[in-house]
Amino acid sequence: MAGEKKTAPTLPKVPETLLKKRKQNAEARAARARALILQKKKLQDTKREIFKRAEKYVREYKRKEQDLIRLRRVARKHKNFYVPAQSNLAFVVRIRGINGVHPRVRKVLKLFRLRQINNGAFVRLNKATINMLRIAEPYIAWGYPNLKSVRELVYKRGFAKVDKQRIPLTDNALIEKALGKYGIICMEDLIHELFTVGPHFKQVSNFLWPFKLNNPNGGWRKKGNHFAEGGDFGNREEYINQLLRRMV
Repeated sequence: MAGEKKTAPTLPKVPETLLKKRKQNAEARAARARALILQKKKLQDTKREIFKRAEKYVREYKRKEQDLIRLRRVARKHKNFYVPAQSNLAFVVRIRGINGVHPRVRKVLKLFRLRQINNGAFVRLNKATINMLRIAEPYIAWGYPNLKSVRELVYKRGFAKVDKQRIPLTDNALIEKALGKYGIICMEDLIHELFTVGPHFKQVSNFLWPFKLNNPNGGWRKKGNHFAEGGDFGNREEYINQLLRRMV
């Protein structure tokens, strides 16, 4: 009829629970977006810090090398010899099995975490560890690794011990999570702490799984003889680096 009013169709009311759910979802999306932005910023800052540290370590190693060359030249100029300080770092490799091993030797190998043949580990040299090395000497080859050897071992054969599991070192976040409280956040920090035998050497060494190496290219010479007698076991000082090149 012409006189009747047309009533507007009423929209269905949205349940209050659905409105709350929509609001919660919107807040959660906003929180996730904020967290993602913060995480990206943190990653960029960490990457910048890692590059700065790497550059600082390179300068430090270069300065040490230049100092060594300078001291040798000064000694030669005065018709003398320069004897560098003995290294505080050793790398120990197990070369023999366990048959007929004395319990004391077995205990030393266990303390060094060398449970299998061709296992290797970094050791801080002091009076106690040198005596332990002497006890287990017929079963191990050891020496003083250089920076190149330390870097190759960590990058090529480095595995972390996380929750008693052997995890490959593929991400700096893994290192930062375990050792961040000691100021160690990347691979270069690990290498620097090991090579310089820093204050947190013990924590870094325990974080790394014992290195599993190959038999050396060309084989061993004679495991039953000392290195000084043309064999393989014992202290080979800087010549450990040549052995590690063949085993990594």
